[in-house]
Amino acid sequence: MSKGGDYPRDLVGYGPRAPDARWPGGARIAVSVVLNYEEGGESCVLHGDEHSEAVLTDLGAVSPRVGARDLNVESNFEYGSRVGFWEVMRLLRSRGVNATVYAVGMALERNPEAAAEMARSGFEVACHGQRWIDYQSVPEQIEREHMRRNVETITRMVGRAPVGWYTGRPGANTRRLAVELGGFLYDSDAYNDDLPYWVSAAGRPHLVIPYSFDCNDSRLQRGGDFATGEEFFTYCRDAFDWLYGLGSKGRPRMMSIGLHGRVIGRPGRLGALVRLLDHIQSHEAVWLCSREAIARHWIAQHPAR
Repeated sequence: MSKGGDYPRDLVGYGPRAPDARWPGGARIAVSVVLNYEEGGESCVLHGDEHSEAVLTDLGAVSPRVGARDLNVESNFEYGSRVGFWEVMRLLRSRGVNATVYAVGMALERNPEAAAEMARSGFEVACHGQRWIDYQSVPEQIEREHMRRNVETITRMVGRAPVGWYTGRPGANTRRLAVELGGFLYDSDAYNDDLPYWVSAAGRPHLVIPYSFDCNDSRLQRGGDFATGEEFFTYCRDAFDWLYGLGSKGRPRMMSIGLHGRVIGRPGRLGALVRLLDHIQSHEAVWLCSREAIARHWIAQHPAR
């Protein structure tokens, strides 16, 4: 069976009965650009962790150093907060892109100037966990406290309470804890659809806005399947064209584009993001929007049953 009983997965989804998204203004596609802000919240013995970071660096397949710092990894992450973040923010703001920032609480605490830029931008700032770690084995009470602190940090430093949640590496308790905490319109810890959908969590309806690992600059990391910005651009352009085509046939969908300052913010890759935005913004009937805007639209147009 794909759905029902005690099986926790939904392999059916909308199937052939996907709803008409009815995006604002008759848009053929909703495009959500997300900038992940993680630098300073990753695993590091300076943060009280047992080992160094080993995920999403430009150093290839590195092993975590137990009980020691990895200065190369640390420096790679620092490029994201020192340079890449500012380059990407300038670009998105200059192009009028209404983006979402996934913000790690500890990372924000270590860079108040970045938090102030997020506040000035007017972009949605969603929770990305207090730490940029795998929460699979984190005890429930600690994860709950991290969630509370992530909300408090964003509210205090950005001046707006977050309404979206995305851990990235969630555990079995993550969605339930987010719903129990309250205040969230949606979470994005899913990659299984091109439209938002409703689930039941903690005994109440909860909206999921799926995210994307495929239209994501993480694939540009050394050892990934994209070697150049051009490959990232080509893949994302083709995804946009396909979904835009569906919209022109009366089947509008959503596209998510995931960015990281330490990845796409490098000089050899930024041009690919410029070309991608050129392509997207050359089309009519495109809704470039935050995930909060998508959530509010879906709640109004397709309320939970």
